[in-house]
Amino acid sequence: MKIGIDRLTFATTELYLDLRDLAAARHVDPDKYLMGIGQSQQAVIPPTQDAVTLAAQAAAKIPAAELAQVSTVIVATESGVDNSKAAALYVKQLLGLSDFVRTIELKEACYSATAGLQFAKGLVALHPTEKILVIASDIARYGLQTGGEVTQGGGAVAMVVAKDPRVLELESTSVAFSQDVMDFWRPLYRSEALVDGKYSTQVYIDFFQACWQRYQQLTGATLDDFAGFLFHLPFTKMGKKALASELGDRDDQVAQRFWAVLQASQVYSRRVGNLYTGSLYLSLLSALNHGQLQAGNRLGLFSYGSGAEGEFLTGRLVDGFAAALERPDAMLDQRRQVSVAEYETLFNQHLGLQSQDCTFDLSDSQAPFVLAGQQNHQRQYQRRG
Repeated sequence: MKIGIDRLTFATTELYLDLRDLAAARHVDPDKYLMGIGQSQQAVIPPTQDAVTLAAQAAAKIPAAELAQVSTVIVATESGVDNSKAAALYVKQLLGLSDFVRTIELKEACYSATAGLQFAKGLVALHPTEKILVIASDIARYGLQTGGEVTQGGGAVAMVVAKDPRVLELESTSVAFSQDVMDFWRPLYRSEALVDGKYSTQVYIDFFQACWQRYQQLTGATLDDFAGFLFHLPFTKMGKKALASELGDRDDQVAQRFWAVLQASQVYSRRVGNLYTGSLYLSLLSALNHGQLQAGNRLGLFSYGSGAEGEFLTGRLVDGFAAALERPDAMLDQRRQVSVAEYETLFNQHLGLQSQDCTFDLSDSQAPFVLAGQQNHQRQYQRRG
């Protein structure tokens, strides 16, 4: 049975920050951001948006007839809003799905969407008529004037997993690799992450090589068998570092093909920033929309989550895959640019782990799903329009 990604959509906020402005405010050479880490813009998250509303926005772009067939909603996030209640329950309610739907939240840093994809594949294998909704939704926060500030961002990617998929058929062999590593973590009392950036980059590369080499041992595959690799992109330069660890100085046709796929995969991440769990799948969407990939091409996908876990999985593109993709370029073009001062104000208004009641001003938001505030320790979500 063929099982894989049947639909792929993306959502982010209405606001963005130009990183040249941030560089000027932080007295940094803008090329450190634009070239050094490969980022140009960053999604700015107003207090009226969180992992729940972003997840609902991404999923709402899937046709209603397809959503009505969903039997399970999996939300993968490291930006959860409750230590007990799954974000998927809020999302299911906002989307108006049937009560006869399974809902669950998954966590393992930036990796858990891949776990959700694999779980969904298993559910479809057991129940071939079911469709599973997997949503990767996150807000990357490191704090103002910190080393990680430039790798912030946020958004959500929604995927429908089904038999006879219209986008990407997942293949059977994958390799997962995990170790207890303190390269990035966020204790329960913090809304901003702690990270050892240089160490985390090296762990990422080491995990990629461990997974890829093990995959080669199991399958006998080589680079010649792939159209290209897609990577988790907390910042776009990370994918370049990982691919360089394999290609080295190669400049033949195979290497040129891989570099072209990587470049196409970086377009959206460069404009949005870090999506944590959604970054790999945003790079997939970007490569499919901006690359020269064709039906039948095999892609390798490297998923990574600090702490740490990696997985190398593969899939083949399906004939007509473009028809089941969102193309979010126009949406990104229509966002409103904010100043550094406005970005800092919005950053500090984040609800986070606060216990007090509050009400947010919704007058400036055009988003279809919003966080209106918190009353009696309960987040107040609204679907508008």
